[in-house]
Amino acid sequence: MKVVFIGAGNVATHLAVELYRHSFDIIQVYSRTMESAFALAQKIHAVPITDIASIDNSADLYIFSLKDSVLEDIVSQVPPNNGLWIHTAGSVPMNIFHEYTSRYGVLYPFQTFSKGREVDWLKVPVFIEANESGNLDILRSVAKQISGKVAELSSYDRRYVHLTGVFACNFTNHMYTLSKQFLNHVNLPFDVSLPLIDETAAKVHALSPEEAQTGPAVRYDENVINKHLDLIEDENIRQIYKLISENIYNK
Repeated sequence: MKVVFIGAGNVATHLAVELYRHSFDIIQVYSRTMESAFALAQKIHAVPITDIASIDNSADLYIFSLKDSVLEDIVSQVPPNNGLWIHTAGSVPMNIFHEYTSRYGVLYPFQTFSKGREVDWLKVPVFIEANESGNLDILRSVAKQISGKVAELSSYDRRYVHLTGVFACNFTNHMYTLSKQFLNHVNLPFDVSLPLIDETAAKVHALSPEEAQTGPAVRYDENVINKHLDLIEDENIRQIYKLISENIYNK
C-alpha cells in the first residue's frame, strides 16, 4: 500500500515509522518546513516535500497528522485523488473531509507520543471510523497490522476519549511540572517523586480510580489542606489545589 503523510510531528513520526516497519510504502512526507519533512522522510525512505501541489496523486492512503487548527486549511489545498484520506485527531469530526473527497475516515491512536521515545504499538488502542463500509475495512486492516486493540468509534464518541486523554495524560503531566517546582524549593530532584508516581499509576491496573484515591482531600482534612495552601504562592495554583480538593471530596 502506497502512503503519503501530510504532517511530520510526534504522531506522524511514530505512526509513519511503525507502518514502515510493517512494509507500507510511504512515498512522501509533507511538512511546512523542509527540516521537519526531511527528518521524518529519511527514517522511512520517503521523499520530503513542502509544496502541497506536489503531493503524489497515486497513493492509496493519505494520512493527515496535523494540528487541529490548520487541518481543514491543509485538507482544502490537497489536489484531488482517488486515495483514502484519513486524519489522526481526537476531537476533529470525520466529516471535515466531506467537501474535498468521497473516501475518508479517521485512525486515532489513543496514546501520548514524543519523538525519540519508543511506544509499544501492539498495546495502543486505535479507534477507527470511515464514511463507507469498504473504507472501514481498509482502515481496520491497516490498524490491525500495528495494534492489537482496534475498535470502531464515531466522531461524537471519540471526543470523550480525547477528553479522557487530556485529563489522564496532559493535565496529569502538568501536575508533575508543579510538583517539580515545589521540590525545587527544598533543592530536591524530581526523581524522589518517581516511586510515588509509579505506584499511583500501577494501582489503577488493579483498583478503580475511586478506590485508589488517597490523601487529605478524600476526608477533606482542612488542617492539612490549609497548611498546603499557605505554602502555595501562586494564586492560580492555589485555586487549582482548592478546586481539585473539593472535587475529590464531593466525588
